[in-house]
Amino acid sequence: LGRIISYALVGAALGGLGSVLIASGQLAGIGSGLRQAMAIITGLMLIWFGLVQIKPDFLPSLPILHPIQGGLHRRLSSAMTQISMQTRWWTPGILGGVWGFIPCGFLYAAQIKAAETGNLFLGAATMLAFGMGTMPMMLGVGISASRLSASKRSQLFRLGGWVTLTIGILTLLRTDAMIDFTGHGSLLLLILALIARPLSGLWAAPLRYRRAIGVGSFVLAIAHTGHMLDHSLNWNLEAISFMLPQHRFGIGAGIVALLLITPAAFTSFERLQKALGKRWRQIHLLAVPALVLAAIHTVLIGSHYLGELGWTWDNQLRGMIALIITLGVLLLRYVKPMA
Repeated sequence: LGRIISYALVGAALGGLGSVLIASGQLAGIGSGLRQAMAIITGLMLIWFGLVQIKPDFLPSLPILHPIQGGLHRRLSSAMTQISMQTRWWTPGILGGVWGFIPCGFLYAAQIKAAETGNLFLGAATMLAFGMGTMPMMLGVGISASRLSASKRSQLFRLGGWVTLTIGILTLLRTDAMIDFTGHGSLLLLILALIARPLSGLWAAPLRYRRAIGVGSFVLAIAHTGHMLDHSLNWNLEAISFMLPQHRFGIGAGIVALLLITPAAFTSFERLQKALGKRWRQIHLLAVPALVLAAIHTVLIGSHYLGELGWTWDNQLRGMIALIITLGVLLLRYVKPMA
């Protein structure tokens, strides 16, 4: 009960914050920039959690998803253990209330959704529903843990991962306004993965999580492709033949770029790295030409670049900036890590 109440309080606070953002225009409308960015973050987090549940050692652990670690985790565990030793009537409520404020990955996703409601009461209701929805599962797992075999419990855990993964994918594919967001997000993550080593002297995190960043780029590229097929082409591939030559070339460049990063995404874990040996690096170097093709795709077909039928100075300037950034990334890869 304490956990659910604390969830509702946090949801109310986030819903109130969301209402302020809506009033300022940041969350106004389904297609607002901040709302779409939040949807992408939520979708990627759910996909990450699902993959970790399906195969725990497939992806590295991210500190942002598990912020309470080390000494802080030990002190908090010790404090909660001492509280649990109390025999007072309020002990379970206090423990549940504290538990509700402990950050975790799935809780982040629910909190983002509560903020998206933009309403104090709807935010509280969202988190209340999240708490009540998780209660049967927690009770069921606790009761069945003593009755199910380890193999059955493992299968149940992986099944939950597949459900989470599916929800994350659906979150990324929900509106046509996500086309530009998923496309730009994929390109930015690919750039970050490629410059992770040169920047490692100044910023070590991208190099440490470079594989995860690369996989994130691939996931967003798949989502971007799905948006294009569903919302732009309505699954009518024949429509491509009626496009302008530059648009057809841009689509072709994007397809090849996706094909180039696909092998890297599917070999981004330790076992295949060891099995492939030197070929593993060659496969992952395909991300370099993929970046060039992705940049060409962005400039030629992107709605903010030359993809518009009427070219403006703004569109041309954005296209030039995108190409300059791409050239800068290619040059930066040949620079020694910055100290």
